[in-house]
Amino acid sequence: MKNILVLGAGKIGALISGLLAESGDYRVQLADTREGAAAEVTNAHGLENIHAFVLDAGDKEKLAAYVAEHKPIAVVSSLPYFCNVTVAEVARDAGLHYFDLTEDVAVTAAVRKIAEGSNQAFAPQCGLAPGFISIAANELIQHFDTLKSVKLRVGALPQHPNNVLKYSLTWSTDGVINEYGNMCRAIVDGKETDVLPLEGLEQIEIDGKLYEAFNTSGGLGSLAETYGDKVVSMNYKTIRYPGHCEQMRLLMNGLKLNHDRGTLKRILENAVPQTLQDVVIIYAAVTGIQDGELREENYVNKVYPQVVAGRLWSAIQITTAAGICSVIDIVLSGTDKYTGFIAQEHFKLNDILNNRFGEFYAHGGTNLESAQLIASGKTGHQRISDGDRT
Repeated sequence: MKNILVLGAGKIGALISGLLAESGDYRVQLADTREGAAAEVTNAHGLENIHAFVLDAGDKEKLAAYVAEHKPIAVVSSLPYFCNVTVAEVARDAGLHYFDLTEDVAVTAAVRKIAEGSNQAFAPQCGLAPGFISIAANELIQHFDTLKSVKLRVGALPQHPNNVLKYSLTWSTDGVINEYGNMCRAIVDGKETDVLPLEGLEQIEIDGKLYEAFNTSGGLGSLAETYGDKVVSMNYKTIRYPGHCEQMRLLMNGLKLNHDRGTLKRILENAVPQTLQDVVIIYAAVTGIQDGELREENYVNKVYPQVVAGRLWSAIQITTAAGICSVIDIVLSGTDKYTGFIAQEHFKLNDILNNRFGEFYAHGGTNLESAQLIASGKTGHQRISDGDRT
């Protein structure tokens, strides 16, 4: 078994650790700064090859000491984006492979610099967006002789919205606020530039249902750098139900909460519920010249909650964890091929989809299973405290 350190026992880290351990090929060390957080997850998994630790990964000296003692070959950060530079620095110093889920542009740039000349792989942005959406779009791009436009659209939405935001907190609140508040990279008229978040509002229809999409930060990953001189237009937008963008503009801009993100986080977490009944929409559209004709190709998929190891996991947990686990699996199965900074578009779509973890992206899912499990109270537990163990 390969020894893997997973940092962060939150919504995504819980499933990452479970998927890797369930495969039987990884011995997982799951660490979290909160006393008991990692243990709750490992108790629920009930596997012999996953172990819980209390560790403040934001303390560079403590993290370096931990790595020296426990000797993992790779570190996976499912921590908030602002923790990742420290983790990457420790990984470089200790000779570890590094993977993260960050959507933050500045953090990714810092990780790229840290990775220069490394004999190990440094693969940031490994989740859904950035991550899988870049891999899907890159596959379509290869089908064209010349490019006109590349559109990336992703949304994690409640199946049954019933609040004014038409939204549920399906993943990191810090990450959502970061995406909504930071400048966004795009290619406009052949030039890479910054565009404003919560702007560029458009309507998009998928399977007969109307959604809205608007600029958010980070989802483009490194695609703009890779294809900047080969495409006229490229952008990433987040998919939401109609009306969401207007409400977020009021909070972020009208009430100036983009400048008081701590208050905004408290408001959202106190008012917007979480749910396991979500759906992830993945949409990539590429327009260009094929065989002398202007054509468009699309990758469109909806992913619903799924059962893993007898428990129900939300669609955003499934897609994010499956994305990073498939990349980890591919890299660690052929480490001589992957060194230094690895952009997501380096990975081929078919390799991801045919991977044992990437198979969770298979088309054709429905919300029937999650609805039945919710109605019968048989979703299982993603966490079990020591006091609740039997």
